[in-house]
Amino acid sequence: MDNPLNKTGKRDGALTVRRILKVNHAGEFGAIRIYGAQIWMARRLFPDIVPALCAMRDDEIEHCRLFRDAMPTRDAKPCRVMAFWSLGGYVLGFLTALGGRNMVWICTEAVESTVHRHLEDQLAFLETRDPQLHGLIASIQEEELAHLRKAEKNQTRRGVGHALLLPVVAALTDLMIWLSTWGDSSWMRAEMARSRRV
Repeated sequence: MDNPLNKTGKRDGALTVRRILKVNHAGEFGAIRIYGAQIWMARRLFPDIVPALCAMRDDEIEHCRLFRDAMPTRDAKPCRVMAFWSLGGYVLGFLTALGGRNMVWICTEAVESTVHRHLEDQLAFLETRDPQLHGLIASIQEEELAHLRKAEKNQTRRGVGHALLLPVVAALTDLMIWLSTWGDSSWMRAEMARSRRV
């Protein structure tokens, strides 16, 4: 594991940038797997939502490529736990699709709202440290927000399934992000909260 502190005892910003790229790339890969499993099931159970899921998966494929392309110049490498993102994404997509189209949209809402919160932290961290990556993430965030709005709009009801599934999926997404950044996601959130109080 890389040391998060540099020689002066301060947190190494370049290391955090590398971790941001790792987790964003892995997260997009996980989203591709979620949508892939949901599309596979939806083709059999509720084909009317397949075009929307395919369009969102196409966005995630492009986002994954953009984050991968941004890695070499920042000395970043793909996440070592990509297999967990892959398996977790597939299982989550499959199980939520089994629950019906509403569960698919609840899953999308939970993942995208959690991702949006983490992207906000990243944007605050990167604004003065890496303006180019900041711009890339800001443009990707717009498409992720469009996915979130679509998921909210397409839900037919917000009952027990929503109340139970939303926090579970959000917590699992948070956990994967925290593990993939070796805790830097918590540090960025705390740093942003401190800067707002000043």
